[in-house]
Amino acid sequence: MYAIVDIAGQQFKVEAGKQIFVNRQAAEVGSSVSYDKVLLLAGDEGGVKVGNPYVEGAAVNATVVEHCKADKVIIFKKKRRKGYQKKNGHRQYLTKIQIEGIA
Repeated sequence: MYAIVDIAGQQFKVEAGKQIFVNRQAAEVGSSVSYDKVLLLAGDEGGVKVGNPYVEGAAVNATVVEHCKADKVIIFKKKRRKGYQKKNGHRQYLTKIQIEGIA
């Protein structure tokens, strides 16, 4: 069984027992969170429920594993023959969550 869920404006395919990285959530490590914006719900026997826009009564339960940072992204700008170079970078703040179940 899997579901397509909207978490903080992004869509993720989730299954029970999987771990995913999402944008930083305002929840403590070890706490439970629930997401009710389920867009699609697919069962094991092939039944698919598509929401309009969300599936009624469906929710995804998860536990916050850790808060971390992504790999560094380098931004390099250059204009040729002008002597202009600019190097910048940043690391995105992420939250790792463990999917406990789909209800």
